Amino acid sequence: MSIAQLLLANAAVLVAAFVLLWLICLGLRDVTPVDSFWAFGMVVVAGGTFVMADGNAERKLLLLVLCALWGVRLGGYLLWRWRHHGTDRRYVALLEKAQRNRGWGFGTASLLLVFATQAPLLFLVCLPVQLGQLDAAPPLGLLGYGGAALAVFGIVFEALADYQLVRFKRDPANAGQVMDGGLWRYTRHPNHFGDACAWWGMYLVAAETATGRWAIIGPLFLTWTLMKWSGAPTVEGSMKKRKPDYAAYVRRTSAFFPWPPAKG
Repeated sequence: MSIAQLLLANAAVLVAAFVLLWLICLGLRDVTPVDSFWAFGMVVVAGGTFVMADGNAERKLLLLVLCALWGVRLGGYLLWRWRHHGTDRRYVALLEKAQRNRGWGFGTASLLLVFATQAPLLFLVCLPVQLGQLDAAPPLGLLGYGGAALAVFGIVFEALADYQLVRFKRDPANAGQVMDGGLWRYTRHPNHFGDACAWWGMYLVAAETATGRWAIIGPLFLTWTLMKWSGAPTVEGSMKKRKPDYAAYVRRTSAFFPWPPAKG
């Protein structure tokens, strides 16, 4: 299968899946489930590529397993969070603004501002598990094994950060407080850092192949968006407004890469 055929087939599957999810969310009047599908959708793409591509069998299986570990864990967590904590405030604000300023209904606003933007970004980020499965040579080597180790590290790091945050929020004594223990002591966004490590690791597995090297745009874009666009900036803006101690936490704690907290 050619690169173009594979990418077009995966794009068609994603479009169909996002349209179906959009119709479901219309009935729910809530687009928050799209967050969990951000992770599940990449597993769907990796699985579809595994079936269609004719690349090295070991590399294909490794990329599929790594993506599945990452996606099922994160997608399940986001789905649990939605069911326990309800609608994401960011989506409510975004859709209400579109309805107020542009006169769009819920259906139009959710389709154009949420689903039509997330689908191509998902496709872009998961390029490593698409292009990395195409080439039959070379066999899996040191770069691939190193990438797998980095991806597993990222998955565990992200999962541990989410677990620590959930435990912190469950304690009534922590109401209104800033989470600054565990991994959160060394970076303000350990979950985002782990996410980036997971996808850079999968890219390294793919980068052993000539075609897979072109997938670098995926982890580059993901890292940029986590650090500068839809990741840290959206979280920190609301945290500074809701928690007075957050400014001090920002001054002493690394923004993204883990580092010992500053003194004083």
